[in-house]
Amino acid sequence: MVETTGAATGATGGIVAGTAAGEAAGAVPLADVRRMWHLLEPLHAVLYYAPEAFEEAAALGYEVGERWPAYFAFRAAPLGAVGAVRAASAFYSMSPRMVERYIPAVWETASPAAVLAARSRGVDRAYRSLFGDRVPGPEMREAAALARCAAEAADLSGRPLAAANAELSWSREPHVQLWQAATVLREHRGDGHVAALMTAGLDPVEALVSFAAIGAASREVLGSREWSAREWEEARERLAARGLVAEDGAATEAGRALRERVERETDALAAVPWQALGVDRTARLAELLGEFWVAVIGSGLLPAANSLGIGKV
Repeated sequence: MVETTGAATGATGGIVAGTAAGEAAGAVPLADVRRMWHLLEPLHAVLYYAPEAFEEAAALGYEVGERWPAYFAFRAAPLGAVGAVRAASAFYSMSPRMVERYIPAVWETASPAAVLAARSRGVDRAYRSLFGDRVPGPEMREAAALARCAAEAADLSGRPLAAANAELSWSREPHVQLWQAATVLREHRGDGHVAALMTAGLDPVEALVSFAAIGAASREVLGSREWSAREWEEARERLAARGLVAEDGAATEAGRALRERVERETDALAAVPWQALGVDRTARLAELLGEFWVAVIGSGLLPAANSLGIGKV
């Protein structure tokens, strides 16, 4: 998933009641749908950076010191022993060559079931390290219950990564439940974001080029998706032919408008879980998540420069 963070509103800022044009009275505003993503994304992303998770991956036999084998195994495991074509389809903005380097090879090291068990252990340990005595606390239990309610209300049709994670059994531990719910909700949003990109006519590499063009992330950061310089330039030329980027690679007014439509559509497609939770309970969850969000961002685990804007809201 490749998204902007939208307006520079604080992720820990309060949920504000009210509606924008086109939003039903009493509904959770789309700005708050996006804010809930801001709050939950870092809680999910801990898996891909925490040393505890890497230790669990190493115990399975994955190479120590390299992020990607563990990343692909952890993220794809809910899909089963998936092949490269299906994985690349779901991950969308990653070069198929990159995906093929790791999938299906990761299943030769450990089965998806073993990876899922290691994933849960890694999250359990990482959260205990990050949150300390707040793990067994009432705020964690309440946050987990509310986040799970939202996740269980997610509409899963056409959302392969969200559905695969939603199908897994829930942990008995509230802090692991919170991570599971955050994961279902972020993959639900990500699957919807792919649909929004496709509706806008942006193929995987065009999605990255247009994202860089509005200054949301640098080309160097997005280079981790491993599209070649030629593929990047060809995508820029296609976007230029549509009037979406200028010769210098910066987005035109039309290009910025298109990206904003993509983000608005992503918010709308991510709204169902939050509308099911309701304004008051969504606001309460946002309040509860604030201290956990601060702990994750303050830990330094997540990179300052990233393709999602984590920690910049």
